[in-house]
Amino acid sequence: MLALIAELNADDSVNGILLQLPLPSHMEEARALQAIDPGKDVDGFHSENVGGLSQGRSVLTPCTPSGCMHLLEETCGDLSGKHAVVIGRSNIVGKPMAALLLQAHCSVTVVHSRSTDAKALCQLADIVVAAVGRPRIIDASWLKPGAVVIDVGINRIEDQGRSRLVGDVDFDSALSVASAITPVPGGVGPMTIAFLMKNTVTAARQQALAQRSQSEAVCLSTY
Repeated sequence: MLALIAELNADDSVNGILLQLPLPSHMEEARALQAIDPGKDVDGFHSENVGGLSQGRSVLTPCTPSGCMHLLEETCGDLSGKHAVVIGRSNIVGKPMAALLLQAHCSVTVVHSRSTDAKALCQLADIVVAAVGRPRIIDASWLKPGAVVIDVGINRIEDQGRSRLVGDVDFDSALSVASAITPVPGGVGPMTIAFLMKNTVTAARQQALAQRSQSEAVCLSTY
């Protein structure tokens, strides 16, 4: 796999590389992610992009958190000063989501498995982003009236003998309190795909500019 990644890195016709996670247990996920050219890392998981995000630099950012931010900005407008609670601290959603909310000048609280007052913290939030991976753990009693709820969870459950997908939020319960809420499926998922495409276009544009600059430099040095 590492040899294939190296080949794709060197191929100018390839603009983006996405590693489908999780990998089989015998493969090292961190090593594989680090092998990807940061400029082709359309998932935004390479440490160079993760570090750039934490510093507020313009880098390729993880698609799901980016999609969530777009939804929030379209719904709420200016996010400055709002209290946002992110439930979950994964490298894929929780941590980058918190970083993006901080860049938008929110006051951010991250709730995780060791938090002792998760429900009380959520009850104070203007924005709740649920990315914990537990079906319907959050209901109306967790939310303050008017809160905006982004449900990133995707959980498969058996319901009346049929398998279906639900989020981390009890949608029907939360809907009675929230001012806006994303459904599962059909909420965050399409935004993730949209921002994967956006990252791919951004990566292609940056690579084209770099190649043009390199060609111009070669022409000048030759001249």
